[in-house]
Amino acid sequence: MGEQGARLILSARKSDELRAAQAHLHARGITADWIAADGAREDDIERLADEAVTKLGHVDILVNNAGATWGAAAEDYPLAAWDKVMNLNVRGLFLLTQRIGKHSMIPRRYGRILNVASIAGLFGNAPGTMETIAYNTSKGAVVNFTRTLAGEWGRYGITVNALAPGFFPSKMTQGSLDRIGLDQMCSGVPLGRLGDDDDLKGAAVLFSSDAGKHITGQVLAVDGGVTAV
Repeated sequence: MGEQGARLILSARKSDELRAAQAHLHARGITADWIAADGAREDDIERLADEAVTKLGHVDILVNNAGATWGAAAEDYPLAAWDKVMNLNVRGLFLLTQRIGKHSMIPRRYGRILNVASIAGLFGNAPGTMETIAYNTSKGAVVNFTRTLAGEWGRYGITVNALAPGFFPSKMTQGSLDRIGLDQMCSGVPLGRLGDDDDLKGAAVLFSSDAGKHITGQVLAVDGGVTAV
């Protein structure tokens, strides 16, 4: 987004990580501000939305990227872990979208909402790989949230789409990558590789710009072909 000229506001829980991200973007000539907030807390979500609108004047694009996971067998899955994943991945996403929509996008009759789902929301896990029933369930909810909201908010000129990434190396996925191994992770991917830092850029810009003004309610897998076989 920043490479295409967007003014950015980043949000996460930890201020030091946000400062580092801001410095990284500034070094690349990208304008970015940040607001520390916990996406699982209703009061933080309200503050984040209100401060973002104040700082920017209005919000054209909302990217719902916050997410958490927890690995455990379904039969022993802790309720606290289930609630943690659902509160951030589904409830927090809904609350932030609702507030930004109501206070910025709907009054202006314009908006682009991009939800980050996952191919984990499209099917289950192969035996012997991951045990992430809450994460998969939450991302399935994000998929249908995207389709449903697109139907409701189209009359306001707001598009709602989702990316469904395959496996990308990240802080959140590092444990699974270490346990399963790179070779096994790549073995079921037709392109024979995992996603990298550039692989979501084009689709994100398409859904968030006027190039995608007639696309809404869609879920695009960016997974090297995993969902095609």
